[in-house]
Amino acid sequence: MTSIIIPAHNEKENLQLLLEYFEDLAKDNDLEIIIALSCTNSDGTEKRAFQKYVRVLKCEGKSRALQMNIAAAAAQGEVLVFLHADVKPPQTFISDIRQTLDNGYEAGFFSYRFDKENFFLKINASFTGSDGVFTGGGDQCLFIKKEIFQRLGGFNEAQVLMEDFEFFDRMKKHRIPYKIVKNDLLVSARKYEHNSYIRVNLSNFLLLVLFKMGCSSDKLKSIHNRLIRTSNPPNSPSNS
Repeated sequence: MTSIIIPAHNEKENLQLLLEYFEDLAKDNDLEIIIALSCTNSDGTEKRAFQKYVRVLKCEGKSRALQMNIAAAAAQGEVLVFLHADVKPPQTFISDIRQTLDNGYEAGFFSYRFDKENFFLKINASFTGSDGVFTGGGDQCLFIKKEIFQRLGGFNEAQVLMEDFEFFDRMKKHRIPYKIVKNDLLVSARKYEHNSYIRVNLSNFLLLVLFKMGCSSDKLKSIHNRLIRTSNPPNSPSNS
């Protein structure tokens, strides 16, 4: 079984679209979807009726690392897929994952493109098909064997920002074989719509440098919140 884990905070509309996409896939694949809501989620998602392969967990915390760990612990699948609510997978999503793991890799990511036509966003997206300094970000949709995820200790719940990069660093330290699948996810450009292209890129670069230098996650979160305007309420755990 494959477990799709979606951490979310007030993402009702995006979840609706994403679950519609998975309806057909669920008919032909052994999969489950776990929506891990933050404790402050207020859009009523947990009250909705879902298909039997969808579970909703209301977590007791609001960090994305915590939400994903809770969902991973509850997952029944031997493969875990961590997908953001505002990211749309390609049609061969599940088969791409299974083929990658069948070929000897224990984890992987996807390349992506943005949902807005923009020359500069195309430049950003072009780097996601190969290894680089920004490889491992959450928008690339980590998929990993559950036994490997557990062996690495899951996400660091003390890492309130850039938990994805911290986990990827541990993957590399333990020499976990991974592959970047060059079949684009469709990623929301909403962060760029609420901020300038230059502002977002400079912020991303600054945060990554500070993270590599060992800056505390609380400090990183504080800097991020000062630099970047988001479409989510202030208490959102999202940094997508």
